Amino acid sequence: MSKYTPENIRNIVLCGHGGSGKTTLADAFLNVTGTVKRPASVDDGTSICDFDDEEKAHKYTIETSCVNFNWEGKHFDLFDSPGYPDFIGGAIGAMGASDTAAIVVNASAGIEVNTRRVFAEAKKAGLGRMVIISKMDGDNIEFDKLIDSIHSVFGQEAALFNVPIGHGADFSGVVDVLNPTEAAGALIDPNDLHESLIESIVSVDDAAMERYFEGELPNAEEMAKLIAKGVKDEVLIPVFCVSAKTGVGVKELLSALAAFALPSNVIERTAKNAEGEDVVVEPNPEGAVVAQVFKTRIDPFVQKINYMRVYSGTLKTGSNVPLVGSRKGVKIAQLYEVQANELTPVDEATPGMIVAVTKTEELKTCGTLGEVEMPTFAFPTPMVGLAAFPKSRGDEAKVSIALGKLAEEDSTFKVERNDQTKQLVITGMSELHLQILQERLKRRDKVELDTKEQKIPYRETIQQKAEDSYRHKKQSGGAGQFGEVHIRMYPFPGGTDPEEFATDKSRFPSLKEWKYFPENNFLWVDSVVGGSIPANFMPAIEKGFKDCMENGVLAGYQVQDLCIEVHFGKYHPVDSNEQAFRTAAKGAFKATFAKARPSLLEPIVNLDVTVPVDKVGDVNSDIVAARRGRPLGVEDAGGGFQTVKAEVPFAEITTYSRTLASMTGGQGSYTIEFNRYDVVPGNIQNEVVAKAEKHEDEDL
Repeated sequence: MSKYTPENIRNIVLCGHGGSGKTTLADAFLNVTGTVKRPASVDDGTSICDFDDEEKAHKYTIETSCVNFNWEGKHFDLFDSPGYPDFIGGAIGAMGASDTAAIVVNASAGIEVNTRRVFAEAKKAGLGRMVIISKMDGDNIEFDKLIDSIHSVFGQEAALFNVPIGHGADFSGVVDVLNPTEAAGALIDPNDLHESLIESIVSVDDAAMERYFEGELPNAEEMAKLIAKGVKDEVLIPVFCVSAKTGVGVKELLSALAAFALPSNVIERTAKNAEGEDVVVEPNPEGAVVAQVFKTRIDPFVQKINYMRVYSGTLKTGSNVPLVGSRKGVKIAQLYEVQANELTPVDEATPGMIVAVTKTEELKTCGTLGEVEMPTFAFPTPMVGLAAFPKSRGDEAKVSIALGKLAEEDSTFKVERNDQTKQLVITGMSELHLQILQERLKRRDKVELDTKEQKIPYRETIQQKAEDSYRHKKQSGGAGQFGEVHIRMYPFPGGTDPEEFATDKSRFPSLKEWKYFPENNFLWVDSVVGGSIPANFMPAIEKGFKDCMENGVLAGYQVQDLCIEVHFGKYHPVDSNEQAFRTAAKGAFKATFAKARPSLLEPIVNLDVTVPVDKVGDVNSDIVAARRGRPLGVEDAGGGFQTVKAEVPFAEITTYSRTLASMTGGQGSYTIEFNRYDVVPGNIQNEVVAKAEKHEDEDL
């Protein structure tokens, strides 16, 4: 059996804004507990948690790392998550495997952009939350104002559990508010906080509160249970002070986490069974195995590593385990305990444990081992896209494989080939996110990319009915080519019923047959009578139309939303063939399209922008004046933020992240979702068409 029981396991994610000191704190925990005995520093590149070359070069965390240690009889699995919003996916994945989120706040900088974000994400994930005020040895600390801002943003349930003695170079210790002692230089008298803290703690349980008012104080063990209950019920957010760099307060913080962080068996987890019903996943070592992958990493030496948390049952090395969505299941060749980039073989893992597996290509992030399916993590949708090209010719296959690896590792990175623009588009959370991933491609996979702004996937259509014809005639010795096609072209708006439209006798009195192609909302009608075009040439005409639909007429974009009726034509018994009629169909299409008031369509997206209340007016003005957008309203987002909702042409927001960051001081975030295609204004259409004509030789 495992030496770790669920009630003695603490799975904690350190999260907060970049530069708040999370990695230094994780390194300090490893040193203080005696787990690692060498010096560790982010600044000199010796950090245990920031081990990737990109992290060492940039001196900040890019992907979540996991370390483990023991303290006061408790086993800790600690996740050091990225601090910048560009890499928020790593923090969200780690929250999916955690029970407690420790929000780290830089004492000098206060509550920053990503501090709010991770606090909200932890609440959304149902985690217990604590606050760690780090870098108490820093400069320009205004402690009273910092505590006021913590109460303002996180609520009055945030309560100081220890008080710092001095700050900056004078930070020399912390005083426990639960058991206050006299301490000269304390920034707040702990005795002033003691009674209100005790009342906050006992209020989480009616019986304990009743005993308290009768004069009976909980003992230390009861107090720890009440605090953990308050954390779980979201009515208590313990706040602690520390300096990881000097080591002041580190041991006290570890003891508090051991006592008050949520055990791995406290939060109720649910999953879906085969019938789609919700079932409770019990943290029982004797139960059926349930484990979920929260992170995937591609290592140059051991290839794919999947990191997972066990929720139920006992996962064993060498076992065959069912995999949700797969008939075969998975063979667990070897389980590993994780210490940053070091893997140590273990024989089994029981509920609450964090382990890694290799040689399991079937597994991916959010995948569930077992007969039931755990909920997937709510990763944000990446918004910033770039067209990508191999820097070296002949590297196309290598680039495709390497980008696929990145997409497996990072759920906020997407790769797709746009069939319309013929571009390979990489999409991430920001330009910085994409830059870092390109650095990893170069180092790990030895491939380099050139990038440029992606093309907008416009579409082409018509606004009115028109008709025309085209005769293709060619004689160059021997058999010639001859085909003549007469067509009518009709606007066919999305949502129109194709059968009702095609079988309308007032429109097509001589209808022979019709076909509908939903991929571009194209209706084809054959009403040729008298054999003016033999039936065996109709497939070639259809191919000619599809050629034009695919490659466009105005500016080379896909055509949609139209109906074509072939109603007459001519053929030659010797010179007519399929190629001739395919060419004639193309000519008829282009001639008629030009008469039917052709127009470009552009993608319109729903834009939700979340910003501080005082920036709502600026965002609305920018959407209307600079982006041809239409505001739809404003919703409260909590914590002094509001969400502006609008419809905006996609072409106007391809670089919106830069503008929003500048407008809001980095405090804004946004999401987009495709809504529909709409007609492009005439002046914009002229610009797009002129640009297409200028670059007609470019490979679209």
